[in-house]
Amino acid sequence: MKRTVSRSTLKGLVRRHKPHLRMTANIDLLVHLNFLLFLHRLAEETRTKAIADKSKIIKYEHVLTSAKIILKKSRG
Repeated sequence: MKRTVSRSTLKGLVRRHKPHLRMTANIDLLVHLNFLLFLHRLAEETRTKAIADKSKIIKYEHVLTSAKIILKKSRG
């Protein structure tokens, strides 16, 4: 996996937003995996929306409505 952001920069960003959290050494991998899971959920939800609209092509509107739903679910 090629890193575009160094581990120390990523730790600094997380520490600035959530200073009370304890972080593991492999936080960059966990952030990357979390991002991939989010994209997977977004793709599945978008495909479901397109099928519900009886569309063979995934359009921008499908992605936009799916993104709102997925962001609400992933806020935690």
